[in-house]
Amino acid sequence: MRGHEGAVSSISVHSSGRYAITTSSDTAQLWDLDTFQRKRKLNIRQSVGIQRVFFLPLSNTILSCFSDDSIFAWESDTLFCKYQLPVPDCGPKISYKAFAVTRDGKSLAAGGRSNLLHLWCLDSKQLVRVIQMPTQVRTVRQLEFLPDSFDGGASQTLGVLSQDGMMRFINIHTCKLLFHIGSHDDAITAVSVSPNGRHVVAIMDNGSINVYSVQSLTQELNKPPPSQVAVVSGAEADQLSNLKVKVKSEVVQRPAKSLGCRTQVKILRPPAGSTAEDKENELPAGLNKKRLVALLKAFGEYPAKYRMFVWRSLLCLPENHAAYSSLTDKGLHSAYLTLHDKYPIKSHKLQRGLQRVLSALAHWASIFGEVEYLPLVAFPFVKLFQNNPMLCFEVVATVIVNWCQHWFEYFPNPPLNILSMAENVLAHHDKELLQHLTDCGITSQLYVWPLLETLFSEVLTRDEWLRLFDNVFSNHPSFLLIACVAYVTCCREPLLLCAQKQDFEYFFHHRNNLDVGAMIKEAYRLMSSTPADIHPQTTLSDFSPLTKGQYPVFNHYPKFIVEYQSREREKIRLQEMEYLRERQEVSALRADFVRRQAEEEAYYTQQAEEQRRNILAQEEEKLTQQRKKLAAMKRELKVKELQLLDATRRRFLKHQQDLRTSQIKRLDQEIGRKMDLRERETAAAVQDLEVRQMELEAQRRRLEQNLLKEQECMGREVEEEVELRMRKAEREEESYTELLHSRGTNLQALEESLAEACQLGLESDWQREVAERLQQVDAEQERKRERLAELHRETLAEEERLADTMRDVAGRKWDEVMSTRAQLQEQRQPSCSAHTDGQRQTTRRPHRQSATTAVHVGSAAAGPAVKCNTATNMVCLNSSSPSESTSTNFSLDRGRAQLDSSERQLLKEVRELRQKLATRAREGSSASSQSVYTLSSVSQ
Repeated sequence: MRGHEGAVSSISVHSSGRYAITTSSDTAQLWDLDTFQRKRKLNIRQSVGIQRVFFLPLSNTILSCFSDDSIFAWESDTLFCKYQLPVPDCGPKISYKAFAVTRDGKSLAAGGRSNLLHLWCLDSKQLVRVIQMPTQVRTVRQLEFLPDSFDGGASQTLGVLSQDGMMRFINIHTCKLLFHIGSHDDAITAVSVSPNGRHVVAIMDNGSINVYSVQSLTQELNKPPPSQVAVVSGAEADQLSNLKVKVKSEVVQRPAKSLGCRTQVKILRPPAGSTAEDKENELPAGLNKKRLVALLKAFGEYPAKYRMFVWRSLLCLPENHAAYSSLTDKGLHSAYLTLHDKYPIKSHKLQRGLQRVLSALAHWASIFGEVEYLPLVAFPFVKLFQNNPMLCFEVVATVIVNWCQHWFEYFPNPPLNILSMAENVLAHHDKELLQHLTDCGITSQLYVWPLLETLFSEVLTRDEWLRLFDNVFSNHPSFLLIACVAYVTCCREPLLLCAQKQDFEYFFHHRNNLDVGAMIKEAYRLMSSTPADIHPQTTLSDFSPLTKGQYPVFNHYPKFIVEYQSREREKIRLQEMEYLRERQEVSALRADFVRRQAEEEAYYTQQAEEQRRNILAQEEEKLTQQRKKLAAMKRELKVKELQLLDATRRRFLKHQQDLRTSQIKRLDQEIGRKMDLRERETAAAVQDLEVRQMELEAQRRRLEQNLLKEQECMGREVEEEVELRMRKAEREEESYTELLHSRGTNLQALEESLAEACQLGLESDWQREVAERLQQVDAEQERKRERLAELHRETLAEEERLADTMRDVAGRKWDEVMSTRAQLQEQRQPSCSAHTDGQRQTTRRPHRQSATTAVHVGSAAAGPAVKCNTATNMVCLNSSSPSESTSTNFSLDRGRAQLDSSERQLLKEVRELRQKLATRAREGSSASSQSVYTLSSVSQ
């Protein structure tokens, strides 16, 4: 099933039939049976499994038991946790596996892997009892309460199916083992109890199904106690010793039965002269009426499962199968063929049963085909005995013969004599109520007859009606009339408040808030306290059962009226049949008339249709001819139109051809003109290129000369700078020598002053200070000498790096000039080939490159050297190399732009070279000046 990971272990359906709960070990789900959709899902922790989840009867509460023996109650609509049932903390763990709830939903029993049963009261939410089963029970597999209609839903008998295959039924209050089914050899696997508690169905271990009758199993237990005899029955000793009761709330245990005490039994023996009375009270099937009446007075009603049996015994039903079959063989009575129109019943089975019983009564006595209220009298019994129509017929016949005495003497009017008896009884016991009813204009036909004609079925519920008729069938036939008076007197207060006739009619045709037990007690009081002169018992005969073999003749009614009504009904039936026949004939005539009318209409329609078709055919013929003429005219017009279109198309094509011819001529002229213009432009561009090349050559030579001059000036300046620095170095050495000499004189003066100080007797501290100062001066001079030598070495290294840098720059420039010259020579060759192929219709121009020069700068010792090769730097645009390809073409404009850019790049490089040389010269001069400053500072 969707939503369950494991197998579904149980399914519980709500009492309304709208919802169901499916349970597996991992989850429980609530389903809506109207839409078959899942409403809620109970999610749990994986460590805690679910044992069972089910609905409680007559409520919206859901009980859930988990594997840790915790039991919770939930609200089915909101899934709100209402309460948790307490579980004993001490003792062995039961591990609940089986559960059972009483029909009233007030008690819960649970069992598991133990011989202990826990019983909770769900109203107080308390554990009220712990029942210990016999030692043979080690595990409880299933629990089932045995319902009983007599207990009002609070079942007292609990069936316990154990691991040994036996199901033991115990009383949960007395803890007495009542009976058991199954055995070790014939073990039971599963058990189901019928809803009415009459049968127990068991699935045996061998695969068979056994059906047990609870009545047979409890026959000895359910025997009514004899009148005025108090007997205390004890269970067998071995059974009682194995049953222990433990109540947690009070910690009470059932004491063991002592051997010394003995139950006192008092037996009342009847007098010897009561044999005739006993014979009168003896009933069929071994029952005694006096004992039944005593039981009825003690409990107020007969047990539900024995009620039908008791009624059959009280009414002494003859069960005349042959006589009843002869009545039913006559079929349905004509008076009840349309019963469903007047009394519609949802159940078709109940409707047919009521028709069958009423027809049998009508065939038994003709008056019962005319009595209008007979269905109201018979319907309660039909509903009770719907599975046995013969018993139902005999019960209704017995009720009519005994409790409906003198009802039909004033037919078709209500039984005024019976109603006057009830009114006399009411006048004797409650004159005030009778006076009020009389003042309001209410007669006994309004407050007694509605109760009698329906036999209280309109004003009482099913259980109340059954309880009343338990007493009616157990007493004199006058008890029914006395019960009507008791009903009126018990409803005295609301009746005194009524004043309108409609209120009284509604009151006696609807259910009211009445205690049936009080009404029955009032009926017994009226039965015993009513005087004999007005008591209905003096007028009504004693109970007389139906005769066996054949049913008695019933003729207590005005035959002439019934016969007259029968004749009138038969006449009406014949008239109805005649009317139906005439109506059928009229229907046939009408159908024949309609058929003929339809045939005539069809004939006239067919004639008109033929005329219309002829007219339509003629019109269609005319239209066809006209369409043909129109088609011919359209074809002629189409041909003419095509001819005109063809002529127009030819003229248009000729005009288009002339236009294209003139356009081709114009294009040829334009192409020739453009070719001439291109040739002239090419010649002018070539001339301009030659002039530009010559200008570049002249400019190159001028730049080379300027570079040579600048290089010579730069060389001279460098030589002069070097000589200047050498002279500065010589002067610095001379100044350093003078400084050393001055330092020597200073030292001599210091020594002389020291000697003078010694002579003057200065302290030794002054001498040490002078010595330290002399040492500091010597160290300072030594550091200055080292710094001067280091500066001299750095100056020489810097001069060498400057010379190397100038040589590197000169080499790179010479390489660049040589590469530029090679590129210029490569570009000259395509230009010459382009000049040779000048007759082609192209507008390409040769590239232009400016001439380059090479400058080599050496060291001061080597001197400047200038190398010029003017013969190789000459460029001629008209020259061509035989090794070049004649298919090389280029644009003159693009070549001119490239020559301009090359020229600009060459000038830029020359300027950068000049700036670098000037920068290096300035750096060299600053370095030499710094060295001179250092020497001067040292000399100071």
